Amino acid sequence: MTFNRRLALTVLAPGIGLAAWLLLGLGLLYAALDPADRAAVAATLAPLIDSHGMLVVLWWFLAATGGGILAARLHDACVEAPARLADATRVLAGDAAAPPLVAQGGIEMTGLVTAINALAAQRRALSDDMARHIAEASRDVALQRDQLAALMAELEQSVVVLNLEGRILLYNARARALFRRLSQAPGGAGGAELIGLGRSIHTVIDRALIDHARESIARRIARGDARASARFVTTTPLGHLIQVSLAPVRAAADDRGDVTGFVLLLDDITDEYEARSRQDHRWLDLSEASRASFASMQAALDMLDYPDLEPADRERFQAVVRDEVGAMSGRLTALAADASHDMKTRWPLQDMLGADLVAAAAQRIAAETGQEVDTDAVDADIWLSVDSFALIQALAFLAARLCEALAGSRLALRLAPAGGRAHLDLAFEGASAGLNLAGWQTCPMQTSDAPSPLTVRDVVERHGGELWLEHARDGSGALFRFLLPVAAGTVPDAPAAGESRPAYYDFDLFAASAQSRESDERALGEIAYTVFDTETTGLDPAGGDEILQIGATRIVNGRLLATECFDQLVDPGRSIPETGIAVHGIRPEMVRGKPSLPEVLPAFHAFAADTVLVGHNVAFDMRFLTLKEKASGVRFDQPVLDTLLLAGIVHPGEDSHGLEAMAARLGVAVSGRHTALGDALVTAEIFLKLLPLLRARGILTLGQARAAAETSYYARLRY
Repeated sequence: MTFNRRLALTVLAPGIGLAAWLLLGLGLLYAALDPADRAAVAATLAPLIDSHGMLVVLWWFLAATGGGILAARLHDACVEAPARLADATRVLAGDAAAPPLVAQGGIEMTGLVTAINALAAQRRALSDDMARHIAEASRDVALQRDQLAALMAELEQSVVVLNLEGRILLYNARARALFRRLSQAPGGAGGAELIGLGRSIHTVIDRALIDHARESIARRIARGDARASARFVTTTPLGHLIQVSLAPVRAAADDRGDVTGFVLLLDDITDEYEARSRQDHRWLDLSEASRASFASMQAALDMLDYPDLEPADRERFQAVVRDEVGAMSGRLTALAADASHDMKTRWPLQDMLGADLVAAAAQRIAAETGQEVDTDAVDADIWLSVDSFALIQALAFLAARLCEALAGSRLALRLAPAGGRAHLDLAFEGASAGLNLAGWQTCPMQTSDAPSPLTVRDVVERHGGELWLEHARDGSGALFRFLLPVAAGTVPDAPAAGESRPAYYDFDLFAASAQSRESDERALGEIAYTVFDTETTGLDPAGGDEILQIGATRIVNGRLLATECFDQLVDPGRSIPETGIAVHGIRPEMVRGKPSLPEVLPAFHAFAADTVLVGHNVAFDMRFLTLKEKASGVRFDQPVLDTLLLAGIVHPGEDSHGLEAMAARLGVAVSGRHTALGDALVTAEIFLKLLPLLRARGILTLGQARAAAETSYYARLRY
């Protein structure tokens, strides 16, 4: 319970006032007497004070006590009760579902509470009526939303919808299952969700790949291709091979509006690619073995051409042919059986207009080297089948090496057909005799963005092509020539005006897409939060107590995402006191074999990335996390909000700000108490109820909430 200075002054005021009144009266009487009378009065009162002075003090004390009790009751009735009523009224005004006010105090206060409850009931009835009308008006929208959700649930591919910042706005069950599979791979962050509303897709897919695909789409849209899309393949940190198709979402139904976001179609092709690689190795083994068989059969057939060959020798050479034919047949049968299970494809390539590829490569080379690139000699009608991101990275890498070796050399990109394939040339001026092409092809590519595990040779082999260095006859320069595959078939024309994709929905999924601002300047309702709680062996983190369980959930755009949770038991590496078991119910056998806290914290850190942490009395939980920074290798340095401190701001007149007291005050149902996830969910509900109360007090941004929380009495507590 906090010290109430105003109440203390109110209780002491009657005693202080009575003492001051008595002393002032005696002082005035003493000042009105002449010296002789003063001496006579002093002589008369001195014996009385010595013998009965304590009675006067006792009389004053009794009068002061009675006055203090009366003042305390008046303070409670006239100051505290109206303040509590005002706080409860704010809750009721902000949340129509909040519990009704309870009458406290005299008849006047009871009448006021009754009137407020009546107004709240009328408001609730109006809100219900308004909600009914809105529900009726939005029934068609809800039906289409449900149809969209059902359609996405039935899709065979994983679907993720992004805003322009790469934040996830929508995903289907298959996408969630895919990312869960990625996180649960050996060495992955067990227990953490890699996907979630409001989270960034760039934690899984490299930003540079998505930016490159977006640039490619923008160029095609600029040429009038309203159905432009891009496709690429990427690898995850755990080695999974993910094929991604990216298409824009337009603001207008006729595909003429601005791009407001993107749809990703994701597919894990790791097994397919590995199966194709195995098949390639089998074909290579078959080729090597067949050479020897053909040689043996050729020798046997040459001997059988001799007319005077002995019958026994003829039979022996015929047996050689039969045996080799049988061996080859067996190898082909085995290869066909294996191939029936592995009808897969090579590394997927994207159909791209050659001119677009050259333009993107020239822009990248200019950014990498600072030199302009000549692109005049480009056949504008060639379509290529390429991994554009990897190929542009290879061209930029080679151009950077050339500029280092031949300072001031002019660069040019050329594209021309070459008998069913295409030649892509990186031409340059200067002597090329000393260039180390072999070394440049086999070392990992290093550009200004980031080092790549791929080599130039890897990129060439990915395309099934070739690369060589070709010198000019007059010695004026040379060129790197890539032999690349062209796109099979014809590329569909852009749709006619007025033609568009079917409209599966007409509600705005992309309203949340706004330019990022500094955290402290962002409105509280626009921020993504991770609300968490811990269960521990005790209350002394510095004295050896450890975390037993971490539970967390997320809030995005003012909505609790109860399905996006983190719930993990932790092996504390020590005994669990019986007194604690009586509270949280976690027994030693429940945590035996569970991961330790340094193993769990990286997964929780990934779950809470790019969010503001929220907890109740969160300084206690944060102390445990801070002490494990070195052991876990992660640091939770994002902003933190505490519902305990915020409650002290919006309800300063309340005696208790415990979790259960706040839940009862705000009309939040409590379940799963003293489990980490259960308490986190209750805290999240309470936090959502506090947001409108903070707004009513002029606290609108994260920075304002943090500054106000620092003034709370509880902010001075340390663990």
